[in-house]
Amino acid sequence: MTPKPGEVWLVDLGLAAKTRPAVIVSRYDPDPPRALVLYVPVTTQNRGSAYEVDLSSVSFLRKGSVANVQGLGSVPVVRLECKLGELPASTLFEIKQALAFVLDLEVKALQDL
Repeated sequence: MTPKPGEVWLVDLGLAAKTRPAVIVSRYDPDPPRALVLYVPVTTQNRGSAYEVDLSSVSFLRKGSVANVQGLGSVPVVRLECKLGELPASTLFEIKQALAFVLDLEVKALQDL
């Protein structure tokens, strides 16, 4: 199984967390050196910050959901339970812009994505 950027998966985040939707943000690599993916958790606790991307238009998620880029993390692929759907390219681009903000990266680097 090789998840792709923009896919939303139900992810087991371990004992301290819970099973929740997460957006895959790591690049597609059919032969990665480690079986890990980078993800951004989805939450319904919208704080209206620059660290969140609105996902309310996504039909397969609860209304009022946001992608919390400040919660960026990695998880082994075996923790991905089921694919819920795929985000529109424009929404994934918004998430990438928010990641550039949270990581203090140059936005012009995203122009090539």
